Amino acid sequence: MNHAPANLDPKQDLPGGFFDFFQGLHREFAPRQQALAAQRKEVLRRAHAGQLPDYLPPSEATTSSWKITLPGWCQDQRNQMTGPADDGELVVKMLNSGAPGVMLDLEDSVANAWDNILAGMRNIIEALKGTLTYEDRKRDRKVGISESKTVILTRPRGLHLQQAGVIKGELTSASLFDLAMVAFQVDPHGLKHPLSIYIPKSESAEEALWWRDVFRSISAARGWPSDYIKCMALIESHPIAYQMEEFAFNLRDHVMGLNLGRWDYMASLIEFLLRDPGWVLPDRNTIPHDVAFFQAIREVMPEVCHKHGMLAIGGMTALYPSREDAELNARALKVLEQDKKNEANSLMDGAWTGHPDQNEIAVNQFPYPNQLQARRANVDLHRDLRPRPEGVGKKTLDGTRAAVRTVIRYRNGVLNGKGASLLDGYMEDLATDRIYRYMIAQRVLHRVRVPGAQGGEQVHDPELVSRLFDEELNRLLGEGQTATEATAAASFRQARELSEGMVLGILEAQGTAVR
Repeated sequence: MNHAPANLDPKQDLPGGFFDFFQGLHREFAPRQQALAAQRKEVLRRAHAGQLPDYLPPSEATTSSWKITLPGWCQDQRNQMTGPADDGELVVKMLNSGAPGVMLDLEDSVANAWDNILAGMRNIIEALKGTLTYEDRKRDRKVGISESKTVILTRPRGLHLQQAGVIKGELTSASLFDLAMVAFQVDPHGLKHPLSIYIPKSESAEEALWWRDVFRSISAARGWPSDYIKCMALIESHPIAYQMEEFAFNLRDHVMGLNLGRWDYMASLIEFLLRDPGWVLPDRNTIPHDVAFFQAIREVMPEVCHKHGMLAIGGMTALYPSREDAELNARALKVLEQDKKNEANSLMDGAWTGHPDQNEIAVNQFPYPNQLQARRANVDLHRDLRPRPEGVGKKTLDGTRAAVRTVIRYRNGVLNGKGASLLDGYMEDLATDRIYRYMIAQRVLHRVRVPGAQGGEQVHDPELVSRLFDEELNRLLGEGQTATEATAAASFRQARELSEGMVLGILEAQGTAVR
C-alpha cells in the first residue's frame, strides 16, 4: 500500500480539477477493484487446497472468429525497452535508443512510495509531450528526446495495490489513480499516438472488464472516442495463462498484444504450486531460458495472439551488458541473442530489454515488422502449462545463499528509493525479488536437502534461513565503507529483517512453524 502524505490537500496539491475528475471514477471502480483483489485470494486458497487453475469452458471468446485491427503505428514492436519512470535520465535514454517501443514503468521497477510515483508520472507526462530533458554533466549539456516513431506505453501499478490518502479515510485503487493522473494531464493533439497502457499483474479474464470500463469512463470524461485508449497486457500470473483468449476478447476494442512477463510468471508458478514437492525449482540462474514451463506458454501465447491479430511480446533478459567489464558484456550480449532468437523461433513478434546497448541485437532477431501471419499447425491451445522442472539446473546451498543476499540488497534499494537494482550483473526488480523469496520458502517448506558447505547434507529449515540472513547481512556490512556508515548499516539491517519476515510469512501462511 502507498500512503500519500498526511497533510496532502488533493484539491490544492494535485493538478487543478483532478480531484473532482477522480472522485467519480473512485466511486465507480474502487469497490470493483477491491472485490477482484479478494477474488484473487480465494483462487490462490483453492489452488493450495488442490484445485489448480484450468482452462474455461468454450465461449464466444474462444470459438468465434473475432480479430482486432492493429494500428499502423504499432506494427513494429520487435523490441520494447522498459525501465523505471521515476528516472528521468533513463527515460530519455530509452526513448533515444532507437527501440520501436518504450514502456515507462510505475510498478515493479519503481519503489512504491508517493514521491517516486509522482516523479514517475511527471516524467511520463513530459515524455508523452516530448519535452522531458536531463542534464548531461559529463558533457555539460541538456539532453532532450529526439524525434522518432517510438511507441510510448505507460505501466500503472497493478490491481492488487491500494492507494491511501488521496481520498481521506478511504482506500482507492492504485491502478485507477495512476491511469487517471496520466489521462487527465495529456492532450491527444500533443501525442503521436493514442494513450497506450501496459496492464500488469492480471489474474482473470473478468479483470479485463474492469480495465475496459475504466478506459471507457475516462475517455467519456475527456471527450475521447470510447476506444481511444489502447493497451497491451502482461501475462505474468499462472491463472491468467489459462484465460488469455478470454482476457483479450474482453479488451478487444483496446488491446494490441500480450506480453509474457516471465519473471513474475515464474514467481506465480511457485506461489500457486508451493505445496507440490515436484515443483521445487533449482537455483534461479541455472534455469535455462527454454525450460519446459516457459516453452509451454511460449507455444500457446503466439498462437492465441496471431489467431486474433494481436502481437505476442516476449520477456526480459535479466543479465545486463557492461561498458566496464568486457567479459561480462560479451557474455550478456551472447545470452541476449540466444534468448531473443528462441523467442523469435517461438513466433513472438518482439521482446523486452532494459539497456540501450541491447536494442540492436534484440531487434535483429525478429522478422520485420512482425510475425502476425505465422501460425503453427496443430498447436494445442489447451496444453499442459505446468510441466515439472525436471532435469534442469541444480539446487545448491550457494544458490539459496545468493537468493538471501539478493533479497537483502534489493530490499535495501527499495528502502532507499530504488525499485530496480543492478546486482552481480543482473537487473533485479520486484519480480525477481518475488522469485527468490518464494524459492527460499519452498525449499524450507519441503525440507530440501543439498550438499553442505563442509560435506554431508544440509537440510533447509527456518534456522538455516535465519543463519544465512545473518551471515549475508554481516558480509554486506563488512564490504566497502558500509560498516562505518551508521545510516547505511541501519538500512541494510532493516532490509534483512523485512526480507526474512516476508519469507517466513509465506511459510506461516502454509502452516509451517518458523520459530
